[in-house]
Parts: sequence; C-alpha cells; structure tokens
Amino acid sequence: MYTDFLVLGGAGLVGLQVCRHIVEKLQPKRIVVASLLREEAEAACARLREEYGARTIFVPESGNLFVPTDLAGLSRDAILADPALRRRLLAGLYDDFDAAYQDNHLVRMLGTYRPEVVVDSVNTATGLSYQDVFDGAAKVRAWIGEEGFDKAGILDLEAFLLSQSAPQIIRHVRFVHRATTEYQTRVYLKVGTTGTGGMGLNIPYTHSEDKPSQVLLAKTEAAFGHTGLLFLLARTPHAPIVKEVKPAAMIGYRGVQVKRASDKHRNSELFAPKQVELQGELELAQTDAGYEKVGQLDVPIVDTGENGVFTRGEFAAITALGQMEFITPEEIAHTVVLEIRGANTGQDIISSLDGSVLNPTYKAGLLRRAALTDLAEVEQESGIPSVALGKLGPPELSKLLFEAHLIRQAYGSLEAAVAAEVSPAAMSAALEAVLDSSGVARTAPSIGIPVLLPDGKRILRGPRINVPQILGHATKVRWSQPAELESWVRRGWIDLRASNMLSWQARFRKMLASRAELRTSGSAAASIHAWSADSFEIGEVVAWIFNNELDGYRMK
Repeated sequence: MYTDFLVLGGAGLVGLQVCRHIVEKLQPKRIVVASLLREEAEAACARLREEYGARTIFVPESGNLFVPTDLAGLSRDAILADPALRRRLLAGLYDDFDAAYQDNHLVRMLGTYRPEVVVDSVNTATGLSYQDVFDGAAKVRAWIGEEGFDKAGILDLEAFLLSQSAPQIIRHVRFVHRATTEYQTRVYLKVGTTGTGGMGLNIPYTHSEDKPSQVLLAKTEAAFGHTGLLFLLARTPHAPIVKEVKPAAMIGYRGVQVKRASDKHRNSELFAPKQVELQGELELAQTDAGYEKVGQLDVPIVDTGENGVFTRGEFAAITALGQMEFITPEEIAHTVVLEIRGANTGQDIISSLDGSVLNPTYKAGLLRRAALTDLAEVEQESGIPSVALGKLGPPELSKLLFEAHLIRQAYGSLEAAVAAEVSPAAMSAALEAVLDSSGVARTAPSIGIPVLLPDGKRILRGPRINVPQILGHATKVRWSQPAELESWVRRGWIDLRASNMLSWQARFRKMLASRAELRTSGSAAASIHAWSADSFEIGEVVAWIFNNELDGYRMK
C-alpha cells in the first residue's frame, strides 16, 4: 500500500479531512500538506501533529500551483499590477510548453517530493472561472472605440487574456501528465465539482452576481472540461491511475460563531443609509467617505470553508430540500480513501461518468438542524439577526430573505401575516415600521441591497448597489421606462410596496394550504411543493419560493 502522499488544498475543509482519513486508514509515512498560503499549511500540519503525534511526518508546502515557482507566493492582483510579471504569465500560458513546464510551481513540487499518491482537493474550477472572463471582455471592449485600441487599456486586455479558463486548465493537466509520469506518481485523485452543487441550469444561487450567471456556468464548463481532460489522462500510457470524485451538493460545515463578515464588495462596515429620490442617474458605486459609518458587519455565521461563510437565512435556503442541500467533508474524505485503496465505491466519475456524483446525505440532513439550531441560539445571545450577506447570490436571494425577515419581525407567523384584518397596505406600513428595529435599514443598504419605500419613489441605499449588475468600468445607469426599474426591484431590491405585500400574502396562503394537505395526506403530499417547516424559518420560505415560483430546484 502507498506510504507517501501529497494533498493539494490540504489545509481546506475537504483537504484536512482527507489528511486525517489517510492517516487513520492507510498508515502513511509522510503527507505533504499544500495550501495557497504558507501560514494555512503550517497551521494544518501543526494541528495534524497534535492529533496524530509522530506516526506520520507532516510537511507544509504552499503557493499558487498555476504560476512559476518564484511567483507562487504573490497574489494575483500583485502579479497583474506589474507589466513584466503579467507578460511572464502570458508567456507561461500561451508560449513554449517546455519552458513553462520547467518553471511551474506544481511541477517543482512534484519533483521535490515525488509522492506516490496525489490528492487534488483544490477548487480549481472556481479559481479559474471567477477570474471572470466576462467582466474582462466588457473592460476590453470599452477600451476599443471607433478610433482603435487605447493603450491605457493594456492592463485590462492582458488580464482578459489571462482569465481564459480553457488555456489554463489544458496547460495544467498537461503539466500533471508529464510530471506524474516523470516522477512516477501511482495515483492522482481529483476532488472536483459540478459547478452548481448538483443543480441544473435553473440554479438560483451564484457567487453573488445576478442570475443567470455566465460566470457560474463558466465554472461548470471548467469543472467538466477538467474532468474530460482527466478522462483522457486516465487513458494515456504510463500515466498514473486517475480518479475523480464530484460532490453534487454544497460541502459543509466547519463551525458556527459570530464573526466579522464582508459583502461581495469586501466591505465589512455598516453605514447609515441615505434617502434619495429616484430620478435622473442612479450612481451604483459611491465612495464610503460620503456615508456615516455606524458599526461593523458582525453576524452569526456558519463557516463552510472554501465555499465561504453563510448566515442562518442563507444556510437554511441553500441546504433546504429541493435546493443544493449538502454533504459533509468527512463523507467525501471517506470515499477518497476507499478509492485510493481500490474499493469499488461507484463514485469515481472517470470510470462511471453517469453514476459517480456524491448526493446529499442523511447525516447532513441531521446536522443541518443542529447548525440551524446553533445559529438561532447565537442569534438570540448576540442580538444580531443572521439574514444575508449578499454574497451567496443572486441578489434576489438576499432581497427575499430580508423581506421575509421583515415580515417575521412584524407578524411572527405566516398565519398572522394573512389574517383578515391585514391588508397589503397595512403590511407595507408594518414592515416600514420595523426597518430600524429589525436591523434591515442599516445592514441591507450597507451590503448593496437598497430598500424601496412604500411610495415607490424613494429608496434607502448605501455606497454601492448590486442590481443592476454592471461589468467593466461603468458605475452609473439610467433607466428609460418603468419596466426597467421594476426588473431591478424584482431581482434585488427590498420592495415595501403594497403590491409586493399582496404577492407575499398569496404565497403564504399557498404554503399554509400545502401544510394542511400534508397533515391529511401524509407522505403522498410530501414534495418540494409542500410547506413542511414547523416555524417561520426565512430560509425555508425562500427555498419554497425557489422551488415553486422560480423553477430553481434540483430534479434528483
């Protein structure tokens, strides 16, 4: 059996569990734990040494696997900011393969340690797709006018060329092929991704951009392009045994705590909102200087590792029945070790593309309730509502979570919100009355989600507005017709108008009716169309909306 391992992404949520399972099941002599950041790799090794003592040697390694070794410790922003370094990356990506191979950091790592087994748990597809080729294209096109290309746009043009996922993944797999063959790696196992957590083109989640997300689909394109290239690698003479497991659910979780969070703009401040008239131009991005800072974005969150941190509302929505649901990193690591041992798990997508995805699990369903209960307790203890950060996306998710939160604050239950005496206008006024006490007036505008007040003519806003989403350098938009404004409100603005309250009441009546049917018909009525929650859980409410109104559900 194998004794020498290299775990790429070994300090991450999945990678660390892979290291533990390798120690416990395979008795290795050495595990090289590689991470992007040196301090993460060292911390992971220290933790593993504390847990397992001297039975295994743990070696920290770090750096960006896709660049030359001497650049592996630099951030992408730092490299892009330096013209000479950008041109080196361009040469490494598009020019002579042999020269690039000799310089590549992953190749050097494999040559240094010569592991028998490589487990690659790096979220490669996300890293490549969120270099955002679409935003890069918008910037380059903005520089190309009728008079030709302006040299001031060279940075954007070269960054655009460097954001292409296909050349990067092709070169990466070719590096893996030559290096693992040259250094006689026996097994190369990739922990991949479907890109959408098992959901389809109708996925209602993104990484904070509006939907449908071209960038998210680019992630799937990169993920399955990677799979296709690994499939070819597995059929190449003298290559190692190649396997891939693809989790088809959200992976989580690490823990629950109150933590300083940030929104999609990397902002962690709370601002006092400004009330502005909806006329003329709407400036989507303003400097923070014009806004009064009133606190920090401290919020109860559940840490899901590389997937980010989610609030109670976001976690409840994304893990709900019919949504992405989730699987634990321990279950993934267990499958990885079985595949390394040669067990027939049926989960290797290289050998069984149709049947290899890892689906949501019973254990994760049990742990979901524990996580939500813990989040509720931390919410109560801290006095801070855990609604949304605006990063899980699309902005429509945060809008619906905040609206549901306001309704819960005002009425407490679905039944109370649809009582005969509660008119849409009364509900509109009630939600406006709890804007401040609920925390929405400060939090939502601060993270880019404006509040459209009941008269439909004024908004509460912060320095940035997430919808409409813009690419490139533009920061302002102008609308020419009411339908355009309505589309923005629908996609990502909290809407306190009576017309929206009427929609919410209609939703609640359907949900309550389905709950009554579930009581009388039992399991025959149990589906994504039924409302089965026993309390006003805002994430469950939004998940029901995705399932029943927006066609945002998984089919299997």
